Amino acid sequence: MLVLALDTSTPAVTAGVAELAASATVLAERVTLDARAHGELITPHALDAAREAGVALKDLAAIVVGAGPGPFTGLRAGLATAAALGHALGIPAHPVCSLDAIARLAGLGEPFHVVTDARRREVYWAAYDADGVRTDGPHVQPPAELSITLAAGDGARLYAEQLAARVVEPYYPSTAGLLAAAREALTSGAEPAPLTPLYLRRPDAVEPAARKRVTTA
Repeated sequence: MLVLALDTSTPAVTAGVAELAASATVLAERVTLDARAHGELITPHALDAAREAGVALKDLAAIVVGAGPGPFTGLRAGLATAAALGHALGIPAHPVCSLDAIARLAGLGEPFHVVTDARRREVYWAAYDADGVRTDGPHVQPPAELSITLAAGDGARLYAEQLAARVVEPYYPSTAGLLAAAREALTSGAEPAPLTPLYLRRPDAVEPAARKRVTTA
């Protein structure tokens, strides 16, 4: 099974093609660290990864996409791309928690957290057991409010001093991690869950207030 993996939940704009059989083999991957280029780069990265892998888009059997948590603009870029490609190709697009994609490759053998940058001096986080199975979260909080001893993710690295935690890789979701998080859904043939972004915060934009009535003296 050939799978396209996409993630735009962190500053890493990631797209990769992998073959999923008894194990997952990443055939090609494109990653750019640029928090302002999700919409600009995600489709070219997907096309470049497919080209390097020697795969035509019509050969893909499924898409896996990170659903966050993450910033509004970034998540929309990845999820919209996954939805459009899935619709055009007639293949399922499976969302996964992006923190789970990081956790699946941590391989720590003990309980840990995954922490990513939520901006505004906050972090997104989730807790995992020794096998990388999520036990709590995802949540968004200031890092100073957390009690963490071991953490993966770019937020843990960014706020290492406040968290006072041992920080380990991976820092960002990868093609291999996304496939690991989606393996059960991909191999079972289950209907994909809705492509619903995990924002965890309300948007900054608000509806404008009613206009003031203008009167003449």
